[in-house]
Amino acid sequence: MPASKSPLDESARRSPYNMKLHDANLELENITSDINIDLSKGNSTPRNKSKKQLWIIIGIVVLNSIGMSIVLPLLPFIVGKYLPSGQVVVGMSALMSVFAACTFFAAPALGVLSDRYGRKIILIISLLGSVIGYILFGIGGALWILFLGRIVDGLTAGNISTLFAYVSDSTEPKERSKWFGFIGSAMGIGKLGGPALGGLLGSINIALPFYVTAGLIFLSGLAVFFLLPESLVAQKRIKQVTPASFNAFSHFKDIFSLKAIRLLLIPGVFFYAGLGIFQFNFILFLKDIYRWGPAFIGTMLTLVGVFDITTRALLLPWLLKRFNEKSIGIAGLTGMAIGLGLIVASTLIPSVVIISLAIIFIISGSGLFEPTYNGKLSQSIDETKQGKLQGVNQSLQSANNVLIPLVAAVIYFYNPEMLYATAVFMVLAAIMMYGKKFPG
Repeated sequence: MPASKSPLDESARRSPYNMKLHDANLELENITSDINIDLSKGNSTPRNKSKKQLWIIIGIVVLNSIGMSIVLPLLPFIVGKYLPSGQVVVGMSALMSVFAACTFFAAPALGVLSDRYGRKIILIISLLGSVIGYILFGIGGALWILFLGRIVDGLTAGNISTLFAYVSDSTEPKERSKWFGFIGSAMGIGKLGGPALGGLLGSINIALPFYVTAGLIFLSGLAVFFLLPESLVAQKRIKQVTPASFNAFSHFKDIFSLKAIRLLLIPGVFFYAGLGIFQFNFILFLKDIYRWGPAFIGTMLTLVGVFDITTRALLLPWLLKRFNEKSIGIAGLTGMAIGLGLIVASTLIPSVVIISLAIIFIISGSGLFEPTYNGKLSQSIDETKQGKLQGVNQSLQSANNVLIPLVAAVIYFYNPEMLYATAVFMVLAAIMMYGKKFPG
């Protein structure tokens, strides 16, 4: 039987002091309920403001994407000022590889620094690094200055991983895939109009697009400084940074030692390898196999942008209300495999319809898998290590950007069909690993 309360206990419970304390606790609960604060999670930011912060992030991504896509059509001409025409491709590849290599080593360290000092300061540093890099490109004067610009930009290239960590801080786990999809869609919006604007500005002055890009990214930095609050509260930050924090390989070891994350990252590597083969070789494929000119290839690339935006911004949120993330991810990978298979088929049966369907399947498939994959990835680790995880993930993609073009070029030279068949098998391997070893 439960012990009975003594008159002394009852008297103490009803004392004026305890009654006032009880009333104060009730009042505090009402206040926190009114402003919708979740004290149990140590986050003192009202949730009704988090959506506003996230839309600011989307705007920043659009600005960055427009800026970066503005300069793409001008890169061959800038490099061509310092190299003979036959060596321009080599010079561009070297610039891309230097940037990717710097990002490989820097992104995990920047991720850990954001876990220690917060997302905002690292995001500002990263954006300022890009501003300096593009200004150096605009100044030019020698090939080594172009490489210096890429090195500075690469060593501070933590903006994507920090943005993803910011979204992870500011959303509930089940909302992250949708917002990661919005970020991807924002990148697509920027890429649609940027190249045309770059061509127009470049016709005025070859260096002008690089200065405009630097200006847009600087505006992004100002938006972060003045409009974006810090998302990582002090209670959830790591306590110290050690020399090992600047060793990319130590971060790889830490992250891959966690089984749940390892089971996600490995199929992700296969996915990005398959997607990389498509991205780095498709224009060359259309030029060599179909003999299409710039106008027709440009139309195909517009199709890529349209389906990328609509899949991530419209189709994905609709599907997330009806299916779990794993099912959507597998459907996306399956669509990618079908699209890559259609490219192989198009070498035997040349057809605009087949190529168009291939693009639709590949772009829609990647648009469904990538955000849900990143959403699952962010849910697999606690808040104190989101920066490290996203940094390692960005570093893996940088390694992919260094290796895939080199390997793909060798295979493509031997046999284009074999290259895309290889991409199909990579995506099929991702389906098998993602489907069997990871819960829904």
